[in-house]
Amino acid sequence: MPSRSCVASNLRANVIFLAERSALSLLSLKRRAEARMAETPKLLSGGNPQIPKGDGPAVVEAYLAAMPDWKQTVGREIDRLIMAALPDVRKAVRWNSPFYGIDGAHWFLSFHCMTRYIKVAFWQGSAMVPPPPVASKKDDVRYLHVTEAGLNADQFTDWVLQASRLPGAALFRTAE
Repeated sequence: MPSRSCVASNLRANVIFLAERSALSLLSLKRRAEARMAETPKLLSGGNPQIPKGDGPAVVEAYLAAMPDWKQTVGREIDRLIMAALPDVRKAVRWNSPFYGIDGAHWFLSFHCMTRYIKVAFWQGSAMVPPPPVASKKDDVRYLHVTEAGLNADQFTDWVLQASRLPGAALFRTAE
């Protein structure tokens, strides 16, 4: 029968081994996650970029950079018009879509790449005059479908300003 000190020594060695292995596992997981973030984003159906959720302009810029073909040009124009109208707007990416809000808790607009258009969601769009043209299953939400032909910048800017004055949707909170 082994002595108590031998058993204790073996136990300590096993605990140290498991702790080191666990630390290496965590480090490996972290490195793999960082590598995935650095990879070119995968395009989902309709050409929508798969971007990890995050807060701030850099994450939205990553989304815009990953948009394919003409959608990138239109997406950048949407972002530019929003920023020109509301320089202090908050940005985030959730559910593979960029969101725009005023206080980091209430979001008034988001968009998503579809096969033939970019679907811009105004979260309180039914309260706007005139409302964006496409109805939703949700009473408050209205959509604008933007094709390769682009959008009416004046009307879009007016909708952005109207939407920013409405309560918005409390979909999530940002860390900012």
